Amino acid sequence: MPVPRTLLRAVATCVAAIAVAVALAGCGIRIPTDPDGALDRITGGQLRVGASASEGLVALEDGAVSGPLPDLVAAFADSRDATVVWTVGSEEDLVDDLEAGTLDLAIGGMSEETPWVDRVSVTRGFDDLPGVDAGGVVFLLPMGENGLQAALETFLDEQSRTGSGARR
Repeated sequence: MPVPRTLLRAVATCVAAIAVAVALAGCGIRIPTDPDGALDRITGGQLRVGASASEGLVALEDGAVSGPLPDLVAAFADSRDATVVWTVGSEEDLVDDLEAGTLDLAIGGMSEETPWVDRVSVTRGFDDLPGVDAGGVVFLLPMGENGLQAALETFLDEQSRTGSGARR
């Protein structure tokens, strides 16, 4: 009994799709990916973070950055075996630095209503981070650094669930 042509086409298409998937996996392609390699560079290296003062979230005193959001950033950096290098500035200056590639992350009083969505990538809003009373807090990252954003959001999800990880 002959095999119908449509069945042969379907099998050939599946075999081709599997071959492409195996080839891509063998090439080391990861999804999500970072076009500038931010997550790979940060792991075991430096996490360059910009901070803008925001009452109850980020305090800036005598060159030191402290508060619930910096504590979370420090815990994220620890999870990647990275050292945090801080830059202090206004939100606009930090957005400029993210666009220029001199920062990996920016924190402050940014919310889901941030006006910077056309210039940088914005995490989804977090309502229940440890030590954070404000709802809808977001973190800013360079456009396209999806691997870093996915790792950060996964970390923040875990902190939201467990209420741990932030240093006091």
